[in-house]
Amino acid sequence: MSVRFGYLRIKAGPSISVGRCPLHAKEKPVNRAGPDNCCRATGVELPTISPPAVESPGLTVIDGDWCHNVSFNHSGLPKHPFGFSIKQKKASDFSLHLLCDFTWVYKTSELKWRISSLSLGFNSTDIQNWVDESPQILFADAEKTLKPRIQFFQNLGLAGSELSKFISKNPGYLSNRFERLKPCVDVIKELMNHDNENLIRTLTRCNWADIKQPVTRISANIKYLEQCGIVGSQLVTITTRQPRLLIMGESELKDLVSKVLDMGFSLDSRMLVHALYTLSCMSDETIKRKFKLFQSFGFTKVECSDMFKRAPGLFRVSESKLNLGIEFFLNTVKFDKAVLVRRPTCLMLSLEERVIPRYKILNILTSKKILKKTPKFLNVMWLPEDEFLEKFISKNRDNADELLLAYKCGDLVVPKE
Repeated sequence: MSVRFGYLRIKAGPSISVGRCPLHAKEKPVNRAGPDNCCRATGVELPTISPPAVESPGLTVIDGDWCHNVSFNHSGLPKHPFGFSIKQKKASDFSLHLLCDFTWVYKTSELKWRISSLSLGFNSTDIQNWVDESPQILFADAEKTLKPRIQFFQNLGLAGSELSKFISKNPGYLSNRFERLKPCVDVIKELMNHDNENLIRTLTRCNWADIKQPVTRISANIKYLEQCGIVGSQLVTITTRQPRLLIMGESELKDLVSKVLDMGFSLDSRMLVHALYTLSCMSDETIKRKFKLFQSFGFTKVECSDMFKRAPGLFRVSESKLNLGIEFFLNTVKFDKAVLVRRPTCLMLSLEERVIPRYKILNILTSKKILKKTPKFLNVMWLPEDEFLEKFISKNRDNADELLLAYKCGDLVVPKE
């Protein structure tokens, strides 16, 4: 049987004598007092605790003894806990590797037992996920360190499976010093106007564990963004969608703003925040590829820049979708390039769910000469769904079934005029 603990895979092997400690399998029986006494010859003291009330998959109890399951290779020598063979190691090194392996399993079982005793509502799987992501949690004091931090996030509105998932994604919050954690949360909470939902969304993607002075960094970045004219709801929106802006280094953030200004935006532009978000999500290479894609269809650099300034989010659209959209509008709908330059957001609409179905309906109505005056397709695309259905399908009762079937079938084949 093989059991996974974090990055280790512990495997029960036939080479271990039943009722004997694997570290001394050929020397002496397991000491009844526990594994700490048995392994004391290594010079490392293991903590002594009572056995967990629940069965631990990593520790086998045989007749009251704690026995560690270890994997052996074909030569009869033990494998390193991380998978590679250590048969070339000196015999004196074996105990160290086995002890590391043993300590991992022992500490994991201890942590599960300690947290379970605190009645915080987490099961063994939850705790194992935390250990997998952040092994240092194994050495945290459950009562003095983990419990206050868990309760801190519970007070923010997280509970049950949501809290467990939050910790699994951000295990560093449990091992971070509380004097670092709380001030950072307070600053972000103030920024979010005490909206706990936005606060949690931001914290989930904002890891300041490696920053020396996180509160200073976050406060300075907020102040700089406000100086750039990004305030109020705009500041809340962009930092919620891209929390990395809060923990960027000063030079990195200023370089990012400079790139936005170099692309033709001004500090008083309402599109500045959208451009900043787009550039923060993409590499320079990706931006260049998007520009080259537009240029391959005959758009000039100036036209590409104009499109970006009108709709910065356009450049977050995938290259495949942009390619299909430009192809469809220029070659099928016969739009002039100037139309897309003026209304680049057309390329952000869903071809499958909106653009092509509406184009098909308009073609059917035109071919049957039902419409007295054919509307501009550019305007038809932007009609609300209810208004479009009422105006172009429901009003034409004699053809309503055919039109509705054509609209909902999802067929991407466009009828020719």
